[in-house]
Amino acid sequence: MSEERMIKVEEVTSVEAPPRARVDDAETAPEKLERKRDYLEGFLAAKPATVEPGAVGGDLYEAVINALKDIYDPEIPVNIYDLGLIYNVEIDEGHVLVTMTLTTPHCPVAESMPGEVELRVGAVPGVGDAEVNLVWDPPWSPENMSDEARLELGML
Repeated sequence: MSEERMIKVEEVTSVEAPPRARVDDAETAPEKLERKRDYLEGFLAAKPATVEPGAVGGDLYEAVINALKDIYDPEIPVNIYDLGLIYNVEIDEGHVLVTMTLTTPHCPVAESMPGEVELRVGAVPGVGDAEVNLVWDPPWSPENMSDEARLELGML
């Protein structure tokens, strides 16, 4: 009771060509180019959004960050910002509050580092006074370091 399977073959002598696509409302090259010019002119004429000096990306904020990048950990040849010791920088009308930690509570510079940060940040033009809030929670870990710091220390 086996069934035989048969394959049927059909020979074709010719095939109709498929219909050609028609695009009636296509833009010409000059029209496309003119549209791009209009877009670029508007893009290039737009003014960047103004950033408050004390806000992230503002001039004063960046100057404070640069001052922090000038302070190096005495045991590790990396600045305290890239080392990940700075948790937050808040600027309010010339008053700067830096929240930071140290690598360990028993760090040899535990007494002097916060004072140095206050002095350096307080010396930035536009800063009225600086305050350092030293915290231990969350504790510092090597994951806090920037890629630049890891590269400097051969950890990448």
